[in-house]
Parts: sequence; structure tokens; C-alpha cells
Amino acid sequence: METKTYHGKITAEDIGRALVAEFDHGNLQAQMMGSPERVVVQVASRTFRASGGQTGMTVTLEKVEDGVLVQLGDQQMLGVAADLGATALFALRNPLSLIGRLDGLAQDITALQLSDSIWQTIQKAVSAAGAGLQISDRLRRLECAYCGAAVPVGEGTCPMCGAPLGAIQPKACPHCGFIPPAGATVCPNCHASLL
Repeated sequence: METKTYHGKITAEDIGRALVAEFDHGNLQAQMMGSPERVVVQVASRTFRASGGQTGMTVTLEKVEDGVLVQLGDQQMLGVAADLGATALFALRNPLSLIGRLDGLAQDITALQLSDSIWQTIQKAVSAAGAGLQISDRLRRLECAYCGAAVPVGEGTCPMCGAPLGAIQPKACPHCGFIPPAGATVCPNCHASLL
């Protein structure tokens, strides 16, 4: 299960609506359910489709402070694997049979790329709302431990009293948007290096 946190003025419903608009046509169907706090979007092959194998994914969208946590479940691909296997067997028996199975093969290749397509759609929706993986402006303020002044993230010293701020500055993981504990060298969410 892959997880990313997007910060900014975006809601779970905004992303859910973008996913349904993108994937509820052709051989795929998409449905959104839940509440404004937690939305689940299911993307799957239609029951009565023209060609291709059965596949499906679940996207969970949860409201977090100043953003949305996105979890993409593991893709169910048993039907796609079976359809690709059948295509390979037909091709071994009679290579010309591939001509009649081109549409199904194209649908299976599209299904294999479903995870990437979902992340691209999410990224478009997030970018359109002016959000991203970086910490939002509201979270970019700290309180000086000595004088209580609001200090922008990234400042080395407090502009009011001059006290050093050190390693208390929060930084989002550039890969997944998770805010790790101060001083962490590896993101606890995606295990990417923070150095």
C-alpha cells in the first residue's frame, strides 16, 4: 500500500471527484463513497466489458491537518493475468490469433498501468488546487520557545529575541509529503532518504 500526504487547500472529496471523472468510462467504472472526512474510491473493470481481464484498486482519502492523506491499495490483477496467459497460449498455437485479441491485449496493458494513472490523476487534481507535497503555509510557522513569537519555518534564529531555533524546524519528505520527526534521516512513511 503506497501512501502520500498532500498539503494545501484540497479536500478528500476534491480528489475523489477527480478520480471518478477520470476513470468512470469505457471498460472501467469508479465510485466514491464515505464522508467529507474519509472518502473511499473504488476503480474496477466493468462486469460486462468488451475485452480485457478483471482488475480493481481502492483509493482511501483522509482529511489531515491542512491536507489529505492518500492511500492506494494493492491492485487486484488476477483477471488480467489470466487474460494475458490466454493470449500467450493462443499466440503460441496460432500467431495470427493475436489480431483478434488486440483490443483485449490493449485493455490488459492499460490495466497494468492503472496505479500510475491513478497517481497522475491525483497529482493533477492536487496541482490544480494549488496544493502539493510541501508543508502548507499554515504549518510553516513555529513558536519560539523563549519569547513565543511566530517564526517562519527555515529561520535559524528568532527574529524577535535572537534565540537559536536549531533542529526543531519541521520538513516534509520531498517524495511522499509525510512530516517526519525532527532529526530523522529516513522518512518513516516511504523510507526515502531525507538528507
